[in-house]
Amino acid sequence: MGDAVIDEPSFRRRAVVIAFGVIGVAALAWGLRTEPGSGVFYTSTLALAVVWCVGGLLSGPVPLGWEMHDGQRRRPVVSAIITGAALAAVFVVGALVVRNIPVLSDRVEGVLDFARDGSWPIVLLLTVANGVAEEVFFRGAVQPALPKLIRLPGSVLVYTAVTLATGNIMLVFAAALLGVVVSLQRRATDGVLAPVVTHVTWSALMFVALPLVFR
Repeated sequence: MGDAVIDEPSFRRRAVVIAFGVIGVAALAWGLRTEPGSGVFYTSTLALAVVWCVGGLLSGPVPLGWEMHDGQRRRPVVSAIITGAALAAVFVVGALVVRNIPVLSDRVEGVLDFARDGSWPIVLLLTVANGVAEEVFFRGAVQPALPKLIRLPGSVLVYTAVTLATGNIMLVFAAALLGVVVSLQRRATDGVLAPVVTHVTWSALMFVALPLVFR
């Protein structure tokens, strides 16, 4: 990863994004249709993280990014943690409403089964790994591969569309909201560090909070 700002997408970046995007969608659909807690689930989830990460890094430079603080540049870590925590709080409030709507709560329960029926340390590790890998690919490769005028909305749209492969409307909604936040961070910091830290913070907190809300 570097710190170069990418102005115009190259043919290579777009070709890599398309190729690994297709592979990633297939891996995502496969992973969430396996038996929770099975070896196949762990394998497919790890494979998905590898696909996203390798695709992002092969597409071209993936800058970390900076933010200004008191007139000096710094890595956007603290602000990203705060953003991730705030986003998680919003989702928890939403979950308190969703748990009383059977058609929606059933979708959330379906996702939680993967944590309940498996080894939670491994599932948490895979959740964090996929959060990092998704940002490397979608914000590090997909967003700069799009035309400049539509990079932000296009990034959100692609990320949300890929999540449709899960067949879970609640995951699609979560991807759309999270995608808006991290895409804005990518544009503001010219890098993926803030999106990665925000995504990981949000994922880890949701991993802990949702089972408590839906127990």
